[in-house]
Amino acid sequence: MTKTTKVRKAVIPAAGLGTRFLPATKALAKEMLPIVDTPTIQYIIEEAVKSGIEEILIITNSNKHSMENHFDKSYELEERLKASGKDKEVKMINDIANLANIYYIRQKEPKGLGHAILCAKSFIGDEPFAILLGDDVVVNKHSKPALQQLIDAYQQVHASVVGVQTVPLEAVHKYGIVRPSASHPANGRLVKLTDMVEKPKQEEAPSQLAVLGRYVLTPEIFELLETQGTGAGGEIQLTDAIKRLMDRQAVYAYDFEGVRYDVGDKFGFIKATIDFALDRPDLKDQVQQYISALVQKGFEHDGD
Repeated sequence: MTKTTKVRKAVIPAAGLGTRFLPATKALAKEMLPIVDTPTIQYIIEEAVKSGIEEILIITNSNKHSMENHFDKSYELEERLKASGKDKEVKMINDIANLANIYYIRQKEPKGLGHAILCAKSFIGDEPFAILLGDDVVVNKHSKPALQQLIDAYQQVHASVVGVQTVPLEAVHKYGIVRPSASHPANGRLVKLTDMVEKPKQEEAPSQLAVLGRYVLTPEIFELLETQGTGAGGEIQLTDAIKRLMDRQAVYAYDFEGVRYDVGDKFGFIKATIDFALDRPDLKDQVQQYISALVQKGFEHDGD
């Protein structure tokens, strides 16, 4: 059992090709696609920082230079903004560069999420760590960030915790679904697990609790990933290694609070863009008026 330590490091796998967003992702990393005016990965990193994470490793590939540039200093841009008297914008880009200690390593071959996490072994060492998947943006205005909720749960049980939420029964085939332990009653939003099933058929789903892009894992996962065979899609799957981890130590699920957007899906990305725009004082009125006009136009069209 891993000794209890602070969760201070996080891994963000971002080596995917983003084929669902072609042609935009032919030259631009999918993680850099903006929700209004902010790249999706910046929201992920801000959540990590707000949750107490101090160091972040992003797993990239050879086409992700724009992401590295975004979180770096940009002296030429700063000077131009200063010369134009745009002090607010200067502060904004400086704040981005100073968000956290961010490091990068390339996943040289697309061997799956489990292999991507294995690339972080040296960075993590013998510490518990967080994983945030870039396709899941979670907003929780009235309470703690999703990752902070998982870290608090880890400190409670001193064991790996996967973030879950309830999904409709007809949607279970899209997710990894967990099986809660029948012999260990749930403790509020925290439940001990006995199994995880990747994309089960509706009639075979062990629950409606889906794993949604947030994890806090013990470092023992790396030993398992090193010996993990290929699974679904011929790739090394993190889910398979977590299932093996259950044979060695307790693994829990935490039903985190917050609105989750699947920004790896086109409609999910559009929903996030609309909702984030409606939450902006500088855009809210214009967007509301435009949506109202569209709705009215639609009703008029239906009535023709």
